[in-house]
Amino acid sequence: MPSNIDRKLVALDIDGTLVTYDEVLSDAARDAVAAVRAAGHHVVLASGRSLIAMTPIAAELKIEESWIVASNGAVTARLDTTADMGYTLERVETFDPQPVLRMLKEELPHARYAVEDVGVGFRMTELFPDGELNGEHRVVDFEELWAGHVTRVVVRSPGETSAEFHEIAARLGFDDVTYAVGWSAWMDIAPQGVTKASALEEVRKELGIAAEDTVAVGDGSNDIDMLRWAGRGVAMGHASDTVRSAADEVTGSIEDDGVVEVLRSLL
Repeated sequence: MPSNIDRKLVALDIDGTLVTYDEVLSDAARDAVAAVRAAGHHVVLASGRSLIAMTPIAAELKIEESWIVASNGAVTARLDTTADMGYTLERVETFDPQPVLRMLKEELPHARYAVEDVGVGFRMTELFPDGELNGEHRVVDFEELWAGHVTRVVVRSPGETSAEFHEIAARLGFDDVTYAVGWSAWMDIAPQGVTKASALEEVRKELGIAAEDTVAVGDGSNDIDMLRWAGRGVAMGHASDTVRSAADEVTGSIEDDGVVEVLRSLL
């Protein structure tokens, strides 16, 4: 097993990187993650998913003791089999969602809005389609979404394209929050300055890993900062040109199990 000076922090996005959009984790990907961990490297799952949507993937990968970055960096936890929930919360970044929610409601009156309750689920203005959000779903009045500070706001508006979401954000001047546009109908809003990269940097310091010994693999716009942060940032082959240009290299697509090639290169 390598000494700490040789160990790497390997940050892996989940959807479109480790698992397909149909929620399939291949045997090759599972085995490659296990091999990298057995070699002594630190595998850290880093996703836009909520924490309770990430722990089943960690369990499937047999990752029981590790850091985990959820909600695009707003939630950092450590998996711990002795803890009641199977993890302990290390950092939770929150903000007051009221200003941005009021502005968005003016622009997108028919959109669905949700805020995350860490470890529980979501409060939302109306139910989202099955499988899009995990945990308990509680439908509330719009004003109840800002009953307290939250880690994340989710906006779902199928009538808008990704470009239109970016235009709206630019027009509204999102200066005090960080936002990421997912597939065309989706936007995540987090506290200012909070990204997967900001959370992973804290994890890197805790683990004592050199900055140049960090590896990250991802495919979405919410991975751009992470890919730039990593000593070796790898974009999936199906990622957009913007994401690919943020990376040091490009691997195969999710259909080709591109992440496996990257993981095997660390062995």
